[in-house]
Amino acid sequence: MGILNVTPDSFSDGGRYSQLDAALRHAQAMVEAGATLIDVGGESTRPGARAVSPLEELERVAPIVELINRELDVIISVDTSTPAVMRETARLGAGLINDVRSLQRDGALDAAAATGLPVCLMHMLGEPGDMQDDPHYQDVTREVTEFLAVRMAKCAQAGIPAERIILDPGFGFAKTLQHNLSLFKHMEALHALGRPLLVGVSRKSMIGHALNRPVGERLHGGLALAALASVKGARILRVHDVAETVDVVRMIAAVESAE
Repeated sequence: MGILNVTPDSFSDGGRYSQLDAALRHAQAMVEAGATLIDVGGESTRPGARAVSPLEELERVAPIVELINRELDVIISVDTSTPAVMRETARLGAGLINDVRSLQRDGALDAAAATGLPVCLMHMLGEPGDMQDDPHYQDVTREVTEFLAVRMAKCAQAGIPAERIILDPGFGFAKTLQHNLSLFKHMEALHALGRPLLVGVSRKSMIGHALNRPVGERLHGGLALAALASVKGARILRVHDVAETVDVVRMIAAVESAE
């Protein structure tokens, strides 16, 4: 899954792809590099990010979803928590709803159910603006698993069956470095929920803190985590650096398919 942020304030590439032509070129490059999904986001969810109005988010996201749907052969994922954005982008050709708030905004469950699309539920406590204030867990892996199980049950009640659900542990969201590392180490526990796992750690602060690297120097750490996530059974890797990550996945597959 290649990341396409059409926001001015994302932590890694804010503002670079806010123009339609630049966004389409970047999406096309990621598809050519091997991405099978493009994740379009119009609201930054980095720590401390400001909220945007539904109209502002829709104005950012809808044109590029429509354009990618027309021009490229790829599944479009929309990184949104906003019911109106879910409904409109589904109409324009989106194939997946990727919600960091796990469909907890008012109306989000019903909107997602109405689209008929698969959804990705992510673990996060609080909101991006305050999620890193003082996150605390007794057992981070168990609590993340329990949270996602509850959200799956809520989805079932709203008419979203388990077969339409993907799960994201939420690395970097309301978690310290030690929380992230422990959750990653024990990621296999989430397979008990029976749904495919999406892992997004590309360029995140857990790499920066572990290796003392700024955002622009986190590729190698990110590739190490991509390889580890793949071995641990992740089915979708959400990344900025598509070509490099595709090589990692293909190399692992080549070894595992050998006699």
